[in-house]
Amino acid sequence: IATAEDLCSPGYWVRHVREAVRFGDGVEALVNAGVSSFVELGPDGVLSAMAREVLPEGADIACVPVMRRDRDEVREFLTGLARMTVRGVDVTWEPLTAGGRRVELPTYAFQRERYWLEVPSAVGDVTTAGLVASEHPLLGAIMRRADVDGVVFTGRWSLRSHPWLGEHRVGSSVVFPGTGFVELLVRAGDEVGCGRIEELTQETPLVVPERGALRLQVVVGSPEESGLRGVAVYSRLEEADEDVPWTRHASGLLSSSDTAAGFELAQWPPAGAEPLDVDNLYQRLADAGLVYGERFQGLKAGWIKGEDIYAEIRLPEHAVAEAEQYALHPAVLDAALQASGLNDSPEMQATAYVPFSWSGVSLFAVGASVLRVCVRHVARDRVSLWVADGVGVPVAVVESLVLRAISSGQVAAASASVSGVGGVLGGGLF
Repeated sequence: IATAEDLCSPGYWVRHVREAVRFGDGVEALVNAGVSSFVELGPDGVLSAMAREVLPEGADIACVPVMRRDRDEVREFLTGLARMTVRGVDVTWEPLTAGGRRVELPTYAFQRERYWLEVPSAVGDVTTAGLVASEHPLLGAIMRRADVDGVVFTGRWSLRSHPWLGEHRVGSSVVFPGTGFVELLVRAGDEVGCGRIEELTQETPLVVPERGALRLQVVVGSPEESGLRGVAVYSRLEEADEDVPWTRHASGLLSSSDTAAGFELAQWPPAGAEPLDVDNLYQRLADAGLVYGERFQGLKAGWIKGEDIYAEIRLPEHAVAEAEQYALHPAVLDAALQASGLNDSPEMQATAYVPFSWSGVSLFAVGASVLRVCVRHVARDRVSLWVADGVGVPVAVVESLVLRAISSGQVAAASASVSGVGGVLGGGLF
């Protein structure tokens, strides 16, 4: 590599004019010497483009021109310096900022304040259409059927109107959480005097589109002789043709039976419980295909005692107000389910599990944003849950929940089956 003395000699410049310029050899020599950032000092970015042609394919090497033809010189110069800075080059900024003064920055990274306009979640005056407002963030209107003693709930979802849905992904697909179906059935049961979910089976994944919206219906049937009511959840893309059938995602049975809580979690953590490591939980889940946003990363601590796993769940501070709008926020209950995998074997930890079939779900309190949870494996793929609030008062019981192992490829295939105008989501996940 040439020294400063070489480049300043008359003989060098004579050879530079008369002989071929070994540009490619020069770039290669610099790369072999460990150079990973090139700065072009010239009137345009021609040499940077030439350098990229001879650099090894896929190499992490930057070619940064500090001037561009027909562009603002100061802006291009500062942009070039900024690019070099983020690549770790030690840029001396003092000459450029002479006369300025240092100011103290906050010690926290982000204040997490949002400044864009929120989409109104409130439903318009549905009474003019002969309907009743549901007073629920996931549902819009309620229509009581005239022919039978049944009820139909309607709703409209999109990532713009319900952005938190985008925080629950399987692979790259936004999938409505299974705990959300529990929330829908609890609201439907309240309307018809059924406070217990006897059964809930998730049949087809409800993939929320990245763009556009989908329409939702929760249909509650008339009571059977046993007093049970059938219920089903359907969706269809908003832009789908009217002749396109609705997709049924879940079905179940509602009951008016009263269930006593019969437990409490006042002592916390329970005496004799051993702590579990939860630090890498969400990275492990992401590696298995379940990608959670901040609302769904609520599991803060875990313990084990005998066959029982205990966990503490907490919504992020900015989402606490949301919990008051739900019977049991789907993100909170989802985090409770995550506790079921805290003591899994390495083989099971490499697999993603989602809710499939619920039995005996009862709710005793609403609006909790902090939970204490006890999870018991009654089989390899079956658990029971006891859920209390932050002081140990009972919130919910799930007598039995069957989990199913899934892969991100299964959801990707199901999501790909949503046609642009048809909106029929195929099975394959459950």
